[in-house]
Amino acid sequence: MGNKMTGCFARSLAGHDKTEIYIIVGEEPGYVYLSDGKLKKVENPKKKKLKHIQPVKRADALIAEKLETQKELHNEDIKRAIKEYISNMKEDNKCQNQM
Repeated sequence: MGNKMTGCFARSLAGHDKTEIYIIVGEEPGYVYLSDGKLKKVENPKKKKLKHIQPVKRADALIAEKLETQKELHNEDIKRAIKEYISNMKEDNKCQNQM
């Protein structure tokens, strides 16, 4: 994926949405565009400075493919991906706590 972050998950580090999980749906120098599929929809993503997010080196394959091929991305796709990501994080934490 290189330096390109589009399609990756990101956690907000600052602002009223601190700790929220988003998917990066666009980039420009110094900024990214974030969507969660609920409040910040694909049609109107949140513009946030790079220093205010923590990119996660993990992407949803379906979303990354749609963004790369410029197919239509739906809010439901983003909500599904974030829900799966959060549930996987919780499962990983359970396994680590049991060790």
